[in-house]
Amino acid sequence: MAFTLLLAGCGKMGGAMLDGWLAAGTAERIFVVEPHGPVTEAPAVTRCTAAADLPADLVPDVVVFAVKPQAMDAVVPDYRRFVRPGTVFLSIAAGKTIGYFTARLGEDAAIVRAMPNTPAAVGRGITAAVANARVPAERRALCDTLLGAVSEVAWIDDEGLMDAVTAVSGSGPAYVFLMIEALAAAGAAAGLPADLAMRLARATVTGSGELARQSTEPADVLRRNVTSPNGTTAAALDVLMAPDGLQPLFDRAVAAAARRSRELAG
Repeated sequence: MAFTLLLAGCGKMGGAMLDGWLAAGTAERIFVVEPHGPVTEAPAVTRCTAAADLPADLVPDVVVFAVKPQAMDAVVPDYRRFVRPGTVFLSIAAGKTIGYFTARLGEDAAIVRAMPNTPAAVGRGITAAVANARVPAERRALCDTLLGAVSEVAWIDDEGLMDAVTAVSGSGPAYVFLMIEALAAAGAAAGLPADLAMRLARATVTGSGELARQSTEPADVLRRNVTSPNGTTAAALDVLMAPDGLQPLFDRAVAAAARRSRELAG
């Protein structure tokens, strides 16, 4: 596509998105500002170590902020010069609101706030996004294309939902990885060799996730399909689905993550 993209930050998430854009041939020119880590080399990519090193005549169609939320205060002001009709700012930073960017870029800035997750690195992520009123339909579609190169995309109208989105899907991969760890540890406690327990847990969780992705049935039906009456799975689910089991634990975990997302917004 014949447009110019400016990526500020190329860590794990920014790098995964860059790889997805390159694989999909999404942009004609990509400028990356990354002072520290490696950046994928490609003919379409120009790397700079600071915003001050960008070409003076650069007019990006999209500016993507992919730096850590704690670094935003020092980063965003350097990009205010790109505010103009036709340029949209796309942020993937947890907790940073549209109002935060408006205060630093100005009322005329077209801003999209998005929350991707790390499975974007393998093209299996999901991203929720919300746009301010300054974003025209064609620029929203362009952001949808960029985000869709590495993930599913769900647009929302209420920015207030983004804290819960962050808590469920943004932080969610860590919960799944912890489940693999916990399942493997429980298997080892039951007598399995630790390496076998980890292999079984890892394959079970990833395989079940792929089955859920491909199935048209809801998760509760898939669960019941595995559960024989009075069988081994039912015995385990009696523990996990008890009043003090998995659901209240997840409720508290998601609430804590959503609360922290609100705190990061300042």
